[in-house]
Amino acid sequence: MRILALDTATGNCSAALLIDGQLHASEALIERGHAERILLMVDALLKEAQQRLGDLSAIAFGRGPGSFTGVRLAASVTQGLAYGAGLGVVPVSDLRAVAQRALDLPGAPRRVLVCNDARMHEVYWACFEQSPDGFATAVDEERLGSPASVLLPAAWRDGDAVFGAGSGFSAYPELRAAMPERVAIASDLLLPRATEIARLAVPEVRNGRMLRPEQALPVYLRDDVARPATSGH
Repeated sequence: MRILALDTATGNCSAALLIDGQLHASEALIERGHAERILLMVDALLKEAQQRLGDLSAIAFGRGPGSFTGVRLAASVTQGLAYGAGLGVVPVSDLRAVAQRALDLPGAPRRVLVCNDARMHEVYWACFEQSPDGFATAVDEERLGSPASVLLPAAWRDGDAVFGAGSGFSAYPELRAAMPERVAIASDLLLPRATEIARLAVPEVRNGRMLRPEQALPVYLRDDVARPATSGH
């Protein structure tokens, strides 16, 4: 199985190539220039692994939520690469990628609350649990809201430990302060990256759950992000 993964939803621009269990990865924290950097990363990884794009099984990408420009870029690059090579695509939630990264840390609880900074004093957030196969599984739908809107699901009121991860906790101190004591906030800033996106795509590719290139669509959560303003009277 050969999976190319890429992500540009945040400042962490990253690409990964998973070849029969062996991972090749590249990432860089940059403020701008994702479009140029991601294509260079993909090209370098393919050369390093001595692979051609057409030899791959699928392309996975971080479908958001995240930066409007970044999420749109990942989707469009994936569409172009997959269409040209005749490959299927696998969209992976960027919140789920953060949850997987958190779950893989030594001693991490099996429950993760991910809150990523959405700007405008809002966060993208969702809750995940570790499945028997080790993958992060969503407990409920992904949401966009104020830090005050973040709540643990009712099923998590049993007192078990929860891991808090994502850029929202550092961006909004009130979010961290509002969490119950049993929510341990990650000390390091965990951003989504292609490494976890590639791994999360493996079961989808193995079971043939891939989409056509034109179905590589971004998920923004903020419905009006691309909607033109209308004038009032």
